[in-house]
Amino acid sequence: MVGGLCFVVLVGLVGLVLALIFNHFLPLLLNVGLAPKGSFGWMPLLGETLTFLKPHPSNSIGSFLQNHISRYGKVFKSHLFCSPTIVSCDQELNYFILQNEDKLFQCSYPKPIHGVLGKSSMLVVVGDTHKRLRNMALTLVGTTKSKPEYLNDIERTAIQILGSWKGKQQVFFCEEARKFTFNVIVKQILGLTPDDPQTTKILEDFLTFMKGLISFPMYIPGTAYARAVQARIRISSTVKAMVEERRRRNNISNTGDQNSNNKKQLQGDFLEMLLSVNTLSEDEKVSFVLDSLLGGYETTSLLMAMAVQFLGQSPAALQQLKLEHQNIRRVKEKDEYLNWEDYKKMEFTQNVINEALRCGNIVKFVHRKALKDIRFKDYLIPSGWKVLPVFSAVHLDPSLHGSNALQFHPWRWETQNQTCKKFTPFGGGPRFCPGSELAKVETSFFLHHLVLNFRWKPEGVDQSMAYPYVEFQNGLPLKVEQI
Repeated sequence: MVGGLCFVVLVGLVGLVLALIFNHFLPLLLNVGLAPKGSFGWMPLLGETLTFLKPHPSNSIGSFLQNHISRYGKVFKSHLFCSPTIVSCDQELNYFILQNEDKLFQCSYPKPIHGVLGKSSMLVVVGDTHKRLRNMALTLVGTTKSKPEYLNDIERTAIQILGSWKGKQQVFFCEEARKFTFNVIVKQILGLTPDDPQTTKILEDFLTFMKGLISFPMYIPGTAYARAVQARIRISSTVKAMVEERRRRNNISNTGDQNSNNKKQLQGDFLEMLLSVNTLSEDEKVSFVLDSLLGGYETTSLLMAMAVQFLGQSPAALQQLKLEHQNIRRVKEKDEYLNWEDYKKMEFTQNVINEALRCGNIVKFVHRKALKDIRFKDYLIPSGWKVLPVFSAVHLDPSLHGSNALQFHPWRWETQNQTCKKFTPFGGGPRFCPGSELAKVETSFFLHHLVLNFRWKPEGVDQSMAYPYVEFQNGLPLKVEQI
């Protein structure tokens, strides 16, 4: 009986190996001679993944890309994330990939990411589902970004966070930035204040979710990944309960019908608007909320940290930024809130933000796959292969941005077009980040009050590292002094 069991196990293993060869390595071998030059590494399945993901300063491209570009050029083949891969550090090919979403290329994040984000997340869905969710996001952002209520909430939160610095000599800026962005986004999406018990509950689960999103993706009870999956389930339950409570309070049915007598009770947040939409399922609405929290919390706070770090290293840029905000404040009443017209006057502030995005590279690359064999210039991108357009390599390319490409120099944006092919911090094409403007507004308003009320300088040496997600090793400690 034991011998028979061993035979069954042996047959199963042989079958698994054969399936791996025919489904994975055979297409690889058939197309390997037609793809760009490169190396697949020596590790089975993983290939060169571990060296590709080796941490490095986010304002550099890292040793892996440096070595491969010098050996094979800006477009090369590799074996990453268990798949034969074309890596593009070329601005023209990157633009081509982004503009041909769902035509020649398709979003293709590793399956474990789906387990944390959820199958309805706008970051992983494709085709018509992605179009519906993105159109919803664009509508919400378009109706929100210039609303006085939203702008006032941002400014009040910035003043509150900076007010807590009084009497302090040191702050950990990453923590303060996350506190600011979470308070802003949870109010805008769910209508919650920082003191609301639900806010604390959601933040605790969301921090667990974030740790798992960037952890080793294996579901074993007790691991960061497993805890993240469970945290997402709890957040989903919390949001669903809020949806039902809001429906009951506002007398909104599942079909989106609204009693006109209760319109005055509506809060005007994202959740309120989602309730009136009947083109999205309940799971899609919950995923939309989670995606909004993710984008409005982590990436915006990192942008703020990047800007503050680079400004601390550039006295001339900081001085010009301060003058711009002094001029804006000079024509306003003492306690008058900033408005959309003030934001549009913050031209040098936008230069600082763009340069922080270019140098800091919050999003290093995105995952795509080829839907068919694709010829681009002299390259063949084989059907089914993973394709990684690397934004950081283009952002830091001296042939595109000059000999000072690795330096923080906001004045370059006085002549450079921020919508050009060589600048894609928010992606591009049909997957261009719909919340990009909100991130810039929040950062601009926070910087307004920061530069007018505080001096700061870094405490020790801290470096933003790409893991490939970006993180400050020590939380960006700052020595602060109130003006």
